[in-house]
Amino acid sequence: MNLLTQLQYVLPHHSLSQMMSVLTHSKNVTWKNLFIQQIIRHYGVNMSEAANPDLNAYPSFNDFFTRALKPGVRPIDQARNSITSPADGVVSQAGAIVEGEIFQAKGKSFSAIDLLGGDAERAQPFHNGLFTTIYLSPKDYHRLHMPLGGLLTEMVHIPGRLFSVNQATTENVPGLFARNERVACLFDTPAGPMALVLVGAIFVSSIETTWHGVVTPPTIETVRNWRYSSNSETPVAEFEKGQEMGRFNMGSTIIVLFGKDAVEWQADFIAGKAVNMGEAIGRLASQ
Repeated sequence: MNLLTQLQYVLPHHSLSQMMSVLTHSKNVTWKNLFIQQIIRHYGVNMSEAANPDLNAYPSFNDFFTRALKPGVRPIDQARNSITSPADGVVSQAGAIVEGEIFQAKGKSFSAIDLLGGDAERAQPFHNGLFTTIYLSPKDYHRLHMPLGGLLTEMVHIPGRLFSVNQATTENVPGLFARNERVACLFDTPAGPMALVLVGAIFVSSIETTWHGVVTPPTIETVRNWRYSSNSETPVAEFEKGQEMGRFNMGSTIIVLFGKDAVEWQADFIAGKAVNMGEAIGRLASQ
């Protein structure tokens, strides 16, 4: 384990994220423009894709970071049986959930039960199913979209640490994605149950969904959840494939889970592959 990874065990993760939140939401024009320019230059952000390429149009760095794209620059694959990427990013891993275990990196794995908040009943539909983990870097578009249409059934906010989710940390911290704070969103879809797990990371202090708004912060000490049905007080939300469902205020990772024999990943959908939101990454197994 390298020194930077070891250091993360003792860092005050949430305090650092709160400090970063103040900076990224600052409306000081000089500061936020300098910050934006540095990120564009260092990471190679393609501002020609932005709905508004004018830096002065963004009141804060966070507004820039969660910027909308021009219509049509991320076309949604319209094949009836396709599964599309929920985000811009790079595939960290993609494969089978083996007896409830999800591969992380270099011999490390974590359980679907732990990932979904410690509830075996919640994780059961994904036993021996398929998963993918997609990492979003600072240059990427940070809004998250539906891989296929579905009906929202539950949202779960799970407390945890805020380790980095870069490659070095992923390879060295056991159970990383089941340790970090996260928001799991569960849907009924034409492929059966689907989970979209939005994983926080260091300097990532905020995860939000389109139906709820900001879920975290504040952080919490115990798991909390919201159930959605026609018989509950919470309105049911139905989504189309490609529809926006959430966003990261600063970058992180999204994990997608499907049940056994529900979907098939494309042959080239493997670790290290760069993907754009809306492109086909798999298909329904039954069609």
